[in-house]
Amino acid sequence: MRIDKTFPTLLLCILSFNLQCSYAGEELKNEPILPIPLKIVLNPQKVALGEKLFHDPLLSHNNKMACAQCHQLNNGGDDGLKTSITNNGKPDLINAPTVFNSIFNFRQTWRGAFKTLELQAEGDLKNPRHAATNWQELLPKLKSKAHYKTDFNAIYPEGINRESVLDAIATYEKSLITPNSRFDQYLRGNNNALTADEKEGYTHFKRYGCIACHQGVNVGGNVFQKLGLFDNYFEHRGKITKADYGLYNVTKDEKDRHVFRVPSLRNVAVTGPYLHDGTFKDLQDVIEVMAKFQLGIRIKEKHVLKIKKFLQTLTGEYKGKPLNKDNK
Repeated sequence: MRIDKTFPTLLLCILSFNLQCSYAGEELKNEPILPIPLKIVLNPQKVALGEKLFHDPLLSHNNKMACAQCHQLNNGGDDGLKTSITNNGKPDLINAPTVFNSIFNFRQTWRGAFKTLELQAEGDLKNPRHAATNWQELLPKLKSKAHYKTDFNAIYPEGINRESVLDAIATYEKSLITPNSRFDQYLRGNNNALTADEKEGYTHFKRYGCIACHQGVNVGGNVFQKLGLFDNYFEHRGKITKADYGLYNVTKDEKDRHVFRVPSLRNVAVTGPYLHDGTFKDLQDVIEVMAKFQLGIRIKEKHVLKIKKFLQTLTGEYKGKPLNKDNK
């Protein structure tokens, strides 16, 4: 789904593609954002196996690059860099999105190239800048390891093959949720979970129109949008690269040029630098830039600061511990 400045904001506020969530028995506030479920039921054996694969550089051609290199759980689920580092030690083309809460995105990657986590994992395995491998190379490597043969055979009747490898990695990634942020506690009825300034920041977030693109369980991640609706972001920034074309790189349709999957704002306080190009390090700066280019307005500084305070309440917990840049 794509939205633009003529799309009715009210409809956007009620859209949610997050069908995995169940809130049976819970009384939630009537808001366009839903809390992350406190848990998701997954096969624990698949999660454990997927975790091994996610952190194993054996999955790359040079046996040096694991998924966890760019998606560090102790660093907000990304790598904290403007752009990631490729398998040859050079800067990548784009900023690494966080792996946390990726289960709630309707497409994966900034350009929305993959509809499922399984396909996204395969894309990274084949990506010449990342794992740079293929199934003819990878499967024999995995089958040569006794511990992988034992683990796969205990879970999958077919043993080690393309489908089982991707399923294990994706199942682990689905487990990487960060529930129980202070804002989620507020949505579940704890009015004292937020300060007056944070509540006011949320009100400004809605009134100024940020909520049009950032709603649902993931506070984003469920629509496409052009970067630069009211002004040309790329003309101002300069030095346009292929990565700036976004969805166009997938569809080759001119209307998709500079269109990206709207990022989730979950844990946004600990996932900088921001935007696909990693240009901005401070939340205040990126709020002001988004207001200019996406909303066509200038937000008062005192309101920007309160919106920033609200966004800081979206930082959740991983395995019961508050998520931060040093979460170990």
